[in-house]
Amino acid sequence: MALDTAWAIDWVRRTAATIDDHRAELVTLDREIGDGDHGENLDRGFRAVVEAVDSATFDTPGAVFKTVATKLISTVGGAAGPLFGTAYLKAAQAAGDTAELDADTLVAVLTAARDGIVSRGKAEVGDKTMVDAWSAAVDAASTAAAAGEGPERVLAAAADAAVAGAESTEPLVARKGRASYLGERAVGHRDPGAQSTAYILRAAVDAA
Repeated sequence: MALDTAWAIDWVRRTAATIDDHRAELVTLDREIGDGDHGENLDRGFRAVVEAVDSATFDTPGAVFKTVATKLISTVGGAAGPLFGTAYLKAAQAAGDTAELDADTLVAVLTAARDGIVSRGKAEVGDKTMVDAWSAAVDAASTAAAAGEGPERVLAAAADAAVAGAESTEPLVARKGRASYLGERAVGHRDPGAQSTAYILRAAVDAA
């Protein structure tokens, strides 16, 4: 399947389904080092996103991403709404009016999403945040595209790397967010935003 508008819509639906499936896990992860509301907030947000997407017509993936951004920012509480909302907004801008994402455009979309999160959250790799998963995904996607892989393989590489990026947060001491207040006590716990990032990108692969 091409990475076109139909794919973007299916990605939204699959994301909502996987967040719902893993809601309790994400709540537990966040309860260990945060407020405990990450899973519930994201689940509520993506339910609203699906309703918005199902009631509209889109010509491009970028238009879908923009609707996702708007709904997440308006319905998701805590840090997740602004961060993921900014990611999708920047992704929409990078996608522009392109009807189908090729490998290079996909890398630009993922990079813009990551950079939006970095700009909004002021975090960097090693801070034990979703940036660890997003940056790993961007690096892997860039490498795959440079090697001549097609967009689906580039997306798969990004999703696989996001999983590793989420796992890499476990031994880290958090330097951002509520987890930073725990100091060494946050060591051994996975960042919930990094984990949800891995689920979101895996949903994109499944949609493809």
